[in-house]
Amino acid sequence: MSPSNFFWTNPQALRDFFMSGGHSLREGFMLWLKDMEQNAVRMVDQNAFQVGKDLAATPGDVVFRNEMLELIQYAPKTKKVHAVPIFIISPWINKYYILDLAPGKSLVEYLVSKGFTVFITSWKNPGRELRDANFDDYMFKGALTAIEVIQEITGSKKIHAGGYCIGGTLLSMLLAWLNRGRGANPISSWTLFTTLVDFKHPGDIEVFIDEASIEWLETKMSATGYLDGDDMGMSFRMLRPNSLIWRYVVNSYMYGQEPPPLDVLFWNTDVTRLPAQMHSYYLREMYLENNLVKPDKLKFRRRGLDLGRIKQPLYVVGTEQDHIAPWKETFKIAGLVKGPVRYTLATSGHILGIINPPNPKSKRRYWCGDATAQKDADKWQAETTKGPGSWWDDWSAWLAGKCGAKVDARQPGSKKYPALVPAPGTYVLEK
Repeated sequence: MSPSNFFWTNPQALRDFFMSGGHSLREGFMLWLKDMEQNAVRMVDQNAFQVGKDLAATPGDVVFRNEMLELIQYAPKTKKVHAVPIFIISPWINKYYILDLAPGKSLVEYLVSKGFTVFITSWKNPGRELRDANFDDYMFKGALTAIEVIQEITGSKKIHAGGYCIGGTLLSMLLAWLNRGRGANPISSWTLFTTLVDFKHPGDIEVFIDEASIEWLETKMSATGYLDGDDMGMSFRMLRPNSLIWRYVVNSYMYGQEPPPLDVLFWNTDVTRLPAQMHSYYLREMYLENNLVKPDKLKFRRRGLDLGRIKQPLYVVGTEQDHIAPWKETFKIAGLVKGPVRYTLATSGHILGIINPPNPKSKRRYWCGDATAQKDADKWQAETTKGPGSWWDDWSAWLAGKCGAKVDARQPGSKKYPALVPAPGTYVLEK
């Protein structure tokens, strides 16, 4: 009911109307017609970017593909690289290239320039054929299979693994599973970006999580075999309606302004689907029951998951204004695992807090320090110095100490796993 959301009570809309001789409202009407054709309030110019050219442009190749994912290995930029490769599990709620955004904003590009061998998951955009895919498929056919491929390609028995959002939740589960086994654990250290493992207070999305809502979603998904990306996207936009809905209604329809060409918004609207079985499991076992923090409550291949068994060094990134994975909730991992933990709290939110390239003119700041066995996030923050700049440099230095001595740079692929197609591959282009 804000007055700015209505033409006759929005001073700028009235001024633009009279100053333009009515042209602004005519343009707004044309934009409204275009949005009605697409059945959406557009946030961005959909023709402003091309994946593989303007975005996801870091050179590399797809070196493995199955029904769950394409695995991308990036070409080196240095003659020597650290012996231990980095494997990033991207979220499958969105497409992977948020971590390989435009040149100069790409975390992947940055890591490669620092002498790391980088692999990343590009998940299949599922249709009906993957309706029964579950978390164990993402864990074993996806992440664990990718790790085995990386070991063969690089010859390294050890891997540093990172996970973003739901990718980090999957990584936490995989590490708990691996630490329960008797064999050697290939993951020697790990990183979590804006990741929940304790879902007791999961942020604004909590308003959508109850038995009735989940049953309604399950009924909806049963017809198609998946949750449509547009439905999920609208749910997240409803969490921030002023900035993610009404802002674009007013700017487009009342001011007659075309949606802006912003790379982050383009990625945000490049939606993916979620398999019905996986999504139901995720909502029930994590959000509704919070079973991941209950030792041995979740079982995969006869092994119970216990986060307390994880001893590998961990680097965690939370963001100050995150409404999807609140930072104090992401901090809880420090008190659940047994290994050393370094926690970083970056300014900004769930996305822009991670896209944080070093820039001498940046006003970004972050807190960073040891959080081993800590359970009080407020106490940790009060005792930790807030510094200027990007946390990327701190993380890079931490990684250098975990990823071993330098070896000759590795080109993508191997005899067993030759390069299939250039990055960004084919799965990321599926609509």
